[in-house]
Amino acid sequence: MAGVERKLTTIVAADAEGFSKLMGADEAGTLAALKACRAIMDATITEHQGRIFGGAGDSLIAEFASPVQAVIAANEFQRQIAERNEHPDTPLAMPFR
Repeated sequence: MAGVERKLTTIVAADAEGFSKLMGADEAGTLAALKACRAIMDATITEHQGRIFGGAGDSLIAEFASPVQAVIAANEFQRQIAERNEHPDTPLAMPFR
């Protein structure tokens, strides 16, 4: 197999739980919550050497060269989003899976 280059990667996919229902109830609030959550996710993924390469609406797809960094990043943004959602000043909780 001369000339074949092999690349290992780990993919992280996430989307907001109940996004369509949230949009139906409060479009402006849902979009604001999504923007806040995406800021957390984007920063955490970048911090752990990940690269966001896809997504639509409430979804996100990122790749990592290291499975360890992927798991650490996913755990970290889930923790930060959970803290955001539990804060009493948060107007709209948006859990991600």
